[in-house]
Amino acid sequence: MIHDAPILRVRRGFPRPTPEILAKFAGIPAGFVVDAMGGSGCMDYRIKPLTPPDAPILGVAITCHAGPSDNLALFGALEAAKPGDFIIACTEGFLGAAITGDLVLGMARNRGVVGFATDGVVRDIVGLLNVGLPCYSMGVTANSPARNGPGTAGLPVIVGGVRVCSGDIIIADRDGVVVVPLEQAEAVLVALEAVKAAEASMEAKVKGGLQVPDHYRALLASGRVEELP
Repeated sequence: MIHDAPILRVRRGFPRPTPEILAKFAGIPAGFVVDAMGGSGCMDYRIKPLTPPDAPILGVAITCHAGPSDNLALFGALEAAKPGDFIIACTEGFLGAAITGDLVLGMARNRGVVGFATDGVVRDIVGLLNVGLPCYSMGVTANSPARNGPGTAGLPVIVGGVRVCSGDIIIADRDGVVVVPLEQAEAVLVALEAVKAAEASMEAKVKGGLQVPDHYRALLASGRVEELP
């Protein structure tokens, strides 16, 4: 190459959900959203919160791809983030060094970021807990990263087996981190109405003493179940 390649590429002008669309996801459990998307959309179960949140966290994804043992791209996402954003950081699953600690996530909190999730690990756990920003990761290590790049911010990444684009809707709670692709948001909201109604109906039946669901009793009566001696 004649010129050096950039060490960081940043995309700021990605589409975002309208405030009205985003507000309709407020308070919805991650499991409900997954059901409305056909049973998928949650990141790898090993991406866990340092402290389980009391209520679902709702935010707009801003992504970064830092790669192994580097966190320059995280600063790109931090600087480009807007209040209400949820930083999603890809390390390609690298567990040998942390991608962030308490100081950077303290800066993220100061910018109005509502959460952070990574397929890597973090450090400074006492400080992180004091920062109070919801943080999902694969674990904790004292090892620190470099800050050399190359990396990207604002471009699509795959974290925990789920593709995430900046502008997607993020719902995170005790069950994990769920990604709603922006282009599917309205359809998911429609499906959520049926999910919420079904959950409410079944919850009422269980509280009323239901022991075996009706759909299983119907299966037993269908002749499709073989009873063995």
